[in-house]
Amino acid sequence: MRVVLSGGGTGGHIYPALAVASQCAAEYPDAEFLYIGGQKGLESTLVPKENIPFEAIDISGFRRKLSLENIKTVVRFLRGVSTSKKLLRQFKPDVVIGTGGYVCGPVVYAAAKLGIPSIIHEQNAVPGLTNRFLSKYVSTVAVSFEDSSASFSGAKKVIYTGNPRATTVHEADKNKGFASLGLPNGSSVVLVVGGSRGARAINDAMIAMAPFVKSMEHIRFVYVTGDNYYKPTLEAITSELGQLPDNLQVLPYVHNMPEVLACTSLIVNRAGASFLAEINSLGIPSILIPSPNVTNNHQEKNARTLEKSGAAEVILEPALSGKTLFASIERTMKNPSMHSSMSAASKRLGKPESARLIVEEIGRLIK
Repeated sequence: MRVVLSGGGTGGHIYPALAVASQCAAEYPDAEFLYIGGQKGLESTLVPKENIPFEAIDISGFRRKLSLENIKTVVRFLRGVSTSKKLLRQFKPDVVIGTGGYVCGPVVYAAAKLGIPSIIHEQNAVPGLTNRFLSKYVSTVAVSFEDSSASFSGAKKVIYTGNPRATTVHEADKNKGFASLGLPNGSSVVLVVGGSRGARAINDAMIAMAPFVKSMEHIRFVYVTGDNYYKPTLEAITSELGQLPDNLQVLPYVHNMPEVLACTSLIVNRAGASFLAEINSLGIPSILIPSPNVTNNHQEKNARTLEKSGAAEVILEPALSGKTLFASIERTMKNPSMHSSMSAASKRLGKPESARLIVEEIGRLIK
């Protein structure tokens, strides 16, 4: 089996592609891969670390407003299609898989025009512009949220698979998570994540909430600030309190996030689709603070899906403060029945078999 993967810009597009590759390799040991991504995207550094051959094309996204830059984008797209066709003819894949980001546009479109079976995966509750365009050409559209199937009414086939990243995280060892945090197995952990790069609003809430955490001594709080916000967050907390409370850790980044998630009792985070798939695969209750700075406000719509199902509480940024965040955490952690109900709802939304479902579809397409 020869597989081309494409997805880029953010980890939310790249990690699902890598999860599919991992599942393919497990089920088809002779599988060969080629990843086609953008020159400047995160994929250009992440993918080679996974020992997957990588080729780059020059592509950019459309601006929402009329702009001369969009003319350049059309030219880059056409060049990207030409380059992609050349790479596809050389590699001769059995299937091409796109997991989002504008780099998928020319790659998957080129595959469709060459008659190569193709799949796109939509992570978000609201489909992006690229996937809406590609859905008219691909063999199969896979979706993370069942309700988003209706957005692809013109597609040949739509399947509800969940997000393949869920498969990777579902298999994580929680005891390794406790050990990496220096905590006894079975500790109650509240994980507050500002994102890999950090989020100012969440980090400000972390700082404001720090004086309250010592009132819940039986709970271990872990703040993950992002590298950019680590020093100012740590300095602000220690400046006010003198030292960190005994039940609080402040970390710049977590390199073994699946294992740390596996030992987490409650998480506070943004509402990116891949991250939500990860926490649902483990049945973790969540307090979601969707980013307002994303296309089509898709993070709030992702978050509302979990809220509607009873798996999460949603706090929008204008209402976010140290007090409102702590009150929500306290309400959940001091109410075992509420916590249990949220956990069960989260687990019902989880699709740990997601990567396997996509690989099954690949097998069907290439028979």
